[in-house]
Amino acid sequence: MREIRIDREAVFSDGTGNFRSPAFCDAGSRVRIALRTAKGNVITARLILRAGGDARTEERPAQPRVIFMDYERSDALFDLFTCEVEVGAEPVRYHFLLASTDGSDLCCYGRRGVFERSRGADPCCAEDAGQDLEIIPGLSVPEWAQGRVFYQIFVDRFANGDPDNDVLPYEYPYIDGNWANAPGAHDTCTFAGGDLQGVINKLDYLKGLGIGGIYLNPVFVSPSSHKYDTQDYDAVDPHFGRIVRDEGPLPLSVAGEPSGDALARYRCRTTVPENLEASNGLLAELIREAHARGIRVILDGVFNHCGSFHKWMDREGIYAGEEPPGAYGHPESPYRDHFRFAEDAAEDDAGPPFEGEYEGWWGYETLPKLNYEGSPALREEILRIAKKWLSPPYDADGWRLDVAADLGHSPEFNASFWRSFRAAVKSVSPEKLLIAEHYGPAADRLRGDQWDGLMNYDGFMEPVSWFLTGMDKHSDTKREELEGDADALFAGLLGPMDEVQAGPVSVMMNQLSNHDHSRFMTRTNGVCGRVEDLGPEAASENIRPWVYMQGLMIQMVWPGMPAVYYGDEAGMCGFTDPDDRRPYPWGSEDRELIEFHRYMIGLRGNSRALRLGSTAVLASEPGLAAFGRFTAEEAYAVAVCTGEARDVTLPVRVLGAAESCTCERLMLTAPGGYNVGHVYETVTDGKLTFPMEKGSAVLWRIRI
Repeated sequence: MREIRIDREAVFSDGTGNFRSPAFCDAGSRVRIALRTAKGNVITARLILRAGGDARTEERPAQPRVIFMDYERSDALFDLFTCEVEVGAEPVRYHFLLASTDGSDLCCYGRRGVFERSRGADPCCAEDAGQDLEIIPGLSVPEWAQGRVFYQIFVDRFANGDPDNDVLPYEYPYIDGNWANAPGAHDTCTFAGGDLQGVINKLDYLKGLGIGGIYLNPVFVSPSSHKYDTQDYDAVDPHFGRIVRDEGPLPLSVAGEPSGDALARYRCRTTVPENLEASNGLLAELIREAHARGIRVILDGVFNHCGSFHKWMDREGIYAGEEPPGAYGHPESPYRDHFRFAEDAAEDDAGPPFEGEYEGWWGYETLPKLNYEGSPALREEILRIAKKWLSPPYDADGWRLDVAADLGHSPEFNASFWRSFRAAVKSVSPEKLLIAEHYGPAADRLRGDQWDGLMNYDGFMEPVSWFLTGMDKHSDTKREELEGDADALFAGLLGPMDEVQAGPVSVMMNQLSNHDHSRFMTRTNGVCGRVEDLGPEAASENIRPWVYMQGLMIQMVWPGMPAVYYGDEAGMCGFTDPDDRRPYPWGSEDRELIEFHRYMIGLRGNSRALRLGSTAVLASEPGLAAFGRFTAEEAYAVAVCTGEARDVTLPVRVLGAAESCTCERLMLTAPGGYNVGHVYETVTDGKLTFPMEKGSAVLWRIRI
């Protein structure tokens, strides 16, 4: 008699709301867990349940117990087994043990998919703990943010809506003011004139593009265009806001130099209360206008360091004569403990040695590192600031946290501070979002007590860049062996995602480009280098727009929050910082590429499966990567071909496709452009077959 094998391809469960409800829970809740198997193929499904701790950090995982799951229902393809578990105060971990209908075959299913278990082996062995899925009581992320499409705006370079607030000659020692100019090779401080009024003026454009959220680079008072050197956390910079009190331009001497005090010019424009109040009001207006269009706004929180011009330090004397004095040159200043000074080092053991008069972030004297361990007052002040901008009248929707892991002088303190920060932010509303800039593993930071999600450099930007271009995210390194390596792509995408819960995954900010890395369009030319060596023109030479479109296809289908960096949709190019911060090319945009973005963003916005569906890899071979997203109601598959032309066959039954059904092609991209004409193919024996040319990508909607 022939033994019955478990159909391993059909088995599926994950931590999304499609197989677990509620998706988030508190201690004392009952949670329904579901497992899908091939119809009539499995006779018993058992849940192997462990309570307490994190299996990945325990030498001896908690003793498991076995729960027999109930057969609930069937459809044409699958059986569904379910059970309920009660969640206490500690995390609950689980995987599944399945037996075929004749009992001859066994296998297990966990967070990495199917893994084998031979007959007679202990079904609860400790080695299986690393495969466990997990429920963490108290973990939640804002519902509105899950799967939403964001747009990142570097304010000075996006749109100039109010020329009256532009930087004037001699107001700063560095100024550009020419919208058409690219930044200089080492220039991070020239001004183009973009402002918050410009953002307000373009909100309808963003709404029409399908954008659901805006991430603003820093907007608070600072003498730089990037504003990562904060001068005043309590005030929006009037050059981004409004200048209602102005003393007029400084008179010039015959030699063309300012005859007055340039510092006084700066002070009168950016520190007077009338200008600060008006500028704060403009940010509140922007957020109100965005909310009226269904667009959320998160701010950039630069809390690891401030600028040397901040009144707490005031090295430049901007606040000279005001009380209390800044810490620089004033040991008696109440802000002295906000920083670590060399002359105080004998009394200060809070951090590592440093060079210079005071500790600067990465040694930069213009970026003094904030001394959180040494100043309870500083900690309370930052928590106040965090809540201020998320509360009325501003009502921002969250924070992006700059260099989040650098704050403080030890990992232990860092984690402790972010727990306090999260508590403060969530006291305003649990729906406020916290996205951390972070490199490296972060699973321990995404367990409901610190951050909601990450700037997903490691788990999205980097692997997608390697796969499609062979380039790192800075255009500094080319590795030809990684271009087209689908196994490496999915290892990079799934590895970090595999370590965290579905909630944090849904709010990972997935970007192709941003203000710290080269433009993805430039990476498509495969040229290593920076603007100081190659010049700005080289960033646009031999680019491959179809490769960019392949990247956007992946971005708009993969789990998380896709975030378009301003101008990427218009075809902007640029090497890494500062060349990636060129002014938006209003009037000379690539309108066809904009329409491609509008179409893809619209597809995502109208599909729950593309925003919140489960994910399955469908093909991984040299030069070809394919995956799908699905719920019980709808399914999609995307395939990307970087290698030679071929016929592609995808096992779409795993997405819920009927054995014989019709699939609709929604988008095709290729070196010749893109095509939204609908083409139909028939699924045969649960497989979808279609041709692909080199450099193409295709998105299918699959009938369930």
